[in-house]
Amino acid sequence: MPAEPGIVHLGLGAFFRAHGAVYVSRAMQASGGDWDIIGVSLQSPTMRDALAPQGFAYHAVEQGPEGETVRRIEVVQDILVAKEDPEAVLAAMARASVKIVSLTVTEKGYCHNPATGALNPDHPDIAHDLAGPLPRSAPGYLVRALQRRHAAGLPPFSVLCCDNLPENGRVVRGVVLDLARRIDPALADWIEAEGRFPSTMVDRIVPATKPEDIARLQAQGIEDNLPVMHEPFSQWVVEDDFVGGERPDLGAVGVQLVEDVTPFEHMKLRMLNGTHSSLAYLGYLAGHETIADTVADPVFAAFVQKLWRDEIIPVLTPPPGVELAAYADQLLGRYRNPAIRHRTWQIAMDGSQKLPQRILGTLAETLAAGRSAPGLMLAVAGWMRYVGGTDEAGRPIEVKDPLAADLARRAAEGVPALLALRAVFSEDLARALESGVTAAHDRLRAVGARKAVEDLL
Repeated sequence: MPAEPGIVHLGLGAFFRAHGAVYVSRAMQASGGDWDIIGVSLQSPTMRDALAPQGFAYHAVEQGPEGETVRRIEVVQDILVAKEDPEAVLAAMARASVKIVSLTVTEKGYCHNPATGALNPDHPDIAHDLAGPLPRSAPGYLVRALQRRHAAGLPPFSVLCCDNLPENGRVVRGVVLDLARRIDPALADWIEAEGRFPSTMVDRIVPATKPEDIARLQAQGIEDNLPVMHEPFSQWVVEDDFVGGERPDLGAVGVQLVEDVTPFEHMKLRMLNGTHSSLAYLGYLAGHETIADTVADPVFAAFVQKLWRDEIIPVLTPPPGVELAAYADQLLGRYRNPAIRHRTWQIAMDGSQKLPQRILGTLAETLAAGRSAPGLMLAVAGWMRYVGGTDEAGRPIEVKDPLAADLARRAAEGVPALLALRAVFSEDLARALESGVTAAHDRLRAVGARKAVEDLL
């Protein structure tokens, strides 16, 4: 008989399989415990159908400059598809053995306003979840499963967000409490008193798996329908605040357990994710397929170093024991890893959800301090050019974003229309950015991304 599961993970995708699941597997090997994972795909059966024939085991492939290291991961016990059977997902989350529900549903999956962090009650999935007991959204599953546990006299599970949101635990707690209060105020009071939502910082570059990756493993005698590729570097910082203190022995396998994750997450979101997005939009427009290709261009390598040195580091408080200039050097080395083919198009997805956390917070603090930020303004202008849907050669761009249609319409109208999008830009920040971003956007249209970056330098 398999062990009772200890974790349900919503949004089981490549990142968690290459990061969190690897840590949990290693923690069980080091210290034991019943922490097998039931994965949940909220929409598609693709992953379930690929992994079920191999018992949900898969291979995590570390890709370093010197070659590959393959690890077999066997911690996933089952994969449920929420769209097919929401009742099965709720039943799994309500099991007494489940102590943690973790999530990687991307920024857009929390049905919140990225500019404020608050629940968007007008989101169609939230409207659906308020109308009946079988949910559609990630917040809806959290609330309805907690409702079942409360009714059964069970303690709540800890909610462990592993997405790139600033203060992600506090954001998810706020969204859950707001939704719960609209359903049952007494339930919200119980979650507020008894629930735990530790914030986390996750870091590992995980490019999309390609058919040639699967073929390469097959040539080595490894049959796997859906392996995951990842870089050697990995970091996980977790606030050690769980219901009843129950969690895997993460500290035994290198997870940093801290009281406050905020300085770590600000450092990573702004220094890594902020420059990743900047390079993705401008690099894509300049014709670069991957981040490694982009920083192999000396103009873009100098650009990202300028962003760190002049615009990002000056408004950051370093975590204890971290030297930010050395962290920037480490990041550049990771970006240059030729084995990691992290596509600029992949990173460019969902920019309307990512920009507030990755770039706009830094811009707001920089401008408030009376400093200039021409590089980050150029990055915002690059995003505006990108979501217009046409590259510099006149070819169509496949823009993946929950607001794609609205963005395309606004891009056709010009910079002021995009700055008026309150889900992304606050009124004050839009006013502060208008002159600089308009000039940068005009420059991009006139000379192209690479020349605009070169001129900036």
